[in-house]
Amino acid sequence: MSRLREDSSVEVGFLPINPRLPGVLRKLQSIKYIRTIVTSLLYLATLLARVHKYDVIHVFSASYFSFVLAPTPAMLISLLYGKKILLNYHSGEAEDHLTRWRRSAIPTIRLAHEVVVPSDYLVLLFHRFGLKARPIFNIIDTGRFRFRKRNPLRPVFLSNRNLEAHYGVDRILRAFAIIQERVPDASLVVAGYGSQRGPLEQLARELGLRNTEFTGQVGHEKVVELYDAADIYLNGSEIDNQPLSILEAFACGLPVVTTDAGGIPFVVTDERTGFLVQRGDYQAMADRALRLLENQQLAEKIINQARDECRKYAWEAIRSQWLEVYEQLASGELAHHRGTGRLSATTKCSIEHDPRIHTK
Repeated sequence: MSRLREDSSVEVGFLPINPRLPGVLRKLQSIKYIRTIVTSLLYLATLLARVHKYDVIHVFSASYFSFVLAPTPAMLISLLYGKKILLNYHSGEAEDHLTRWRRSAIPTIRLAHEVVVPSDYLVLLFHRFGLKARPIFNIIDTGRFRFRKRNPLRPVFLSNRNLEAHYGVDRILRAFAIIQERVPDASLVVAGYGSQRGPLEQLARELGLRNTEFTGQVGHEKVVELYDAADIYLNGSEIDNQPLSILEAFACGLPVVTTDAGGIPFVVTDERTGFLVQRGDYQAMADRALRLLENQQLAEKIINQARDECRKYAWEAIRSQWLEVYEQLASGELAHHRGTGRLSATTKCSIEHDPRIHTK
């Protein structure tokens, strides 16, 4: 969304959900429990002070308790000021969230004048719960990544997801163990951090894996280097939406072998832009990875088709969709029963940002 700051037709203001207290008061934000209270109060005060200045309030949302802490107060205060609300829902756990929190989440989502989700998968999922949503894909900055021809394709593998159970990194380790039996010099880099790092490192030792590196959390520049150094991307998600890491692999020229979790089949077409396997099937993941190594012509075809697919996620392809929804909201074309909105020469848009949303 920072790209919108460069657009003269939209005046953008950012509002973090975790504003910093000034001076010595900042120490309160280092005290467990106290920090949640004081940060939430400051967030509410900031909303009350700033929301009235904008035409459209663009609210980013994850799921579960985060949905209650950040998007809900932003939408309620926006309604108080009669502002148009755009709820931008990003979560691969949407189905579980809407099922378990149905009584509170669905009525709250319906407060928004427009709901935008990053995949056709979530459009269909929301429809099942009686909610209407518009798809606008996640953006990948293709200029950040270097496309490199990989000929021949080497057995150099990369995983770049948070180390949490629902990302199935343990399946990747098990698949890699099978690969390494066939290709002894194969290597694997596991990038990312999370609560499962210890158990995953222990599993790697139990499996007797060689040439396996856990990098921990990596910055943007280092991520680019990791993609450039790798030749095949593995993803083992149990739950997912539209992972940017797969699109980043497309942009770099890495063929992708991934599970079919959530919205991934809307991004990866099996045997065209990558390989899809059933969730949890690490044997199939290993087989597909080995097939890429054994069939360089197929790998090259998949790489080129994935690169073409990646273009529809570039900012140049997405920009007009965001401007359209902002203008429709501000002008009243998407008028909700709560107001008429207005269109100015420069639409003013406040973006309430949730830094906890994971889009990798």
